[in-house]
Amino acid sequence: MSAVFDRSRVKALLFDLGGVVFEFDFADALAHWAPMSSLPPAALRQAFSHDEDYQRHERAELSGAQYFDTLRRKLRLDASDVQIESGWNAIFRGEISQTLDAIERARRLLPCHAFSNTNKSHHAAWRAAFPRVEPAFDKVFASSDIGLRKPEPAAFEHVCREIGMPPHALLFFDDLEENVLGARACGLQAVQVRSPEDVHAALRELGC
Repeated sequence: MSAVFDRSRVKALLFDLGGVVFEFDFADALAHWAPMSSLPPAALRQAFSHDEDYQRHERAELSGAQYFDTLRRKLRLDASDVQIESGWNAIFRGEISQTLDAIERARRLLPCHAFSNTNKSHHAAWRAAFPRVEPAFDKVFASSDIGLRKPEPAAFEHVCREIGMPPHALLFFDDLEENVLGARACGLQAVQVRSPEDVHAALRELGC
């Protein structure tokens, strides 16, 4: 996807977190759960998806206990909520330090915000694991706090209102094409992030 944007209109930056600012992999959760499941590994992988229950959990429409109960059934887990949550939070791998460095430099010139599709358990886990992340931003918008997920138009509209800027004034960075397209459909400028260099290149073009 093209990363072309009108730098003269950019007044603030908006970043996704997972896949942009820190690394994660749900394969680590599945590996943790595998000994607790009656499913063979391939079937376990197939049974897990970002389905409607997963999305409702990220909007806080399902509590952690309610969502873990759906995982217990779908993944055939003989496990307590504590054991399931331990695997659930095993996905976080590390900060992407070069991107955080770049954001901290850019913030001297432009407001920097974050918008993450996340649930309350993951939010607490990555906040504890990566203490540098949240202070790097003026504000972090979490789907489980606002009850809205990317790429829903209402989610982007809410974030723009809260920041107090029109959509075209925000340059949004996300690793998922569907979120980039959703942001653009709502009038935001957007860059798909495949590597830290995509962030660096955009910030260089902005003079940050």
